[in-house]
Amino acid sequence: MERSNDIGISGLAVYTPPFKVSLERWSEWTGNTWSKVSAVVGDSFRQPGPHESIYTMAANAVLRLIDQYDIDPREVGYFALGTESSTDNAAGAVIVRGMIDRALDARGQPRLARACEVPEIKHACLGGIYAVKGAVRYLATDGRGKKAIVVCGDIAEYERGSSGEQTQGAGTVAILLEENPKLCRVDLAHSGSSSDFRGVDFRKPVARHFAIDYAPNTDRYADFPVFNGKYSTFCYLDAVTHATRTMFERLGSDPKKYYENVAAIFMHRPFHWMPVNGMTSMYVWALAESEEGRRELAALADQAKVSYAAVLSEINESRDLFDGVLQRGIDAEPYPNAAAVVKVARNAPALKAILRDKMRLGSDKMRELGNLYTAALPAWLAAGFEHALEEGVDLTGQTVLAVGYGSGDAAEAIPLQVSKHWKEAAAKIQFQRALDGAIELTREQYEQRHDGVDVKIPYQPSGEFVIQRVGHRVTGDFQDIGVEYYAYVPSQSELASAAAE
Repeated sequence: MERSNDIGISGLAVYTPPFKVSLERWSEWTGNTWSKVSAVVGDSFRQPGPHESIYTMAANAVLRLIDQYDIDPREVGYFALGTESSTDNAAGAVIVRGMIDRALDARGQPRLARACEVPEIKHACLGGIYAVKGAVRYLATDGRGKKAIVVCGDIAEYERGSSGEQTQGAGTVAILLEENPKLCRVDLAHSGSSSDFRGVDFRKPVARHFAIDYAPNTDRYADFPVFNGKYSTFCYLDAVTHATRTMFERLGSDPKKYYENVAAIFMHRPFHWMPVNGMTSMYVWALAESEEGRRELAALADQAKVSYAAVLSEINESRDLFDGVLQRGIDAEPYPNAAAVVKVARNAPALKAILRDKMRLGSDKMRELGNLYTAALPAWLAAGFEHALEEGVDLTGQTVLAVGYGSGDAAEAIPLQVSKHWKEAAAKIQFQRALDGAIELTREQYEQRHDGVDVKIPYQPSGEFVIQRVGHRVTGDFQDIGVEYYAYVPSQSELASAAAE
């Protein structure tokens, strides 16, 4: 029986830009090996149009959420934006709120509650999950009886020719949270956290915009990150293993058995292979927590030809990865013996079963999106619940695990208990519908759009928010330089419905 103080997720809605870049075509353009790109990264990524920003995309997802779940805007007391793609350093979620309010006005619907909190939360790819935790805490305290909306989204872009180019993407996911959730309960009481400073992992220092050699071939504002790919992988693996270990301590359960019994696992997903790699490390670290697991760990160490004692010692340490960079260099493996075990563990039957059975829901759909940063984990949850519904997988009453990550470096491991009403809520997600109808860009269209060259792409916005114009005035009595003005472009069906009324 669900308790009245259960708090969690009741709905998910997705927005992706209309323009798609096929990674198979991209591999041909750039001379990359398609089979490798497909295995490691995915099938395609989305690119925003010239009429879009993170704010318009976020507003699109939120309006879809309101429509798909018939939300009374007056009941929303917490409206948060999790992103690292903001283009305004003063405002954030309130910008999205403004668009939503005006669209609701035009429809004759009430606005979002005036007594509504509007925080924007930034921590790389983890900002959205931190916003979700904030929403749960709000609903459990001064927001009892209210609803919360969290929208997560980003524009992940990398310079052409860089090692990150194939891992671009864009999109947003809006999340409805409330008491007695229809989709799943968020179990913060047993969640696990991890954080540590990683220095030169993945950063976006403002100073880079003033450097002469920053994005010299891109004639537009570019949000290309400063990153070190191999080191970023070390950071990801270290963070998720520590967060899940903290979760297991709070649960008081055997991690190996937990992984065997959990219904599904969803993780932060910058590209297809990363969560597979992450789950492999989480599994190896979990083996150290039980007698049976340690026997398997010893056998794996023997296969890897490393000392079992050295592996166990590394697993039980919490190393300062940035200090390791300063002392040994950027590519120095922080856990060399445990890493050797991770490599051979990929062939362990128990791990293969986990990867096959626990991480398949929604995985193929996610291959089409590319990297969504803060929206990557929420999008996989949306895809997974819809996939389970399509296949007739009954998740009722079961536990699924959500593992979020943000470079910088932090991670969250949160158990989710699936509601008895999850099928009704999952039927309204419309994830596949959000993917349909994409326009595949040619090489010229992609490159020109990416580099800021004006390119004509036949597309007419419909049923979405757009940047109408950008202010440019700086006078003695009025300033709006750089301020975006937005408009909602109704769809043909919306226009027809309004005319009929």
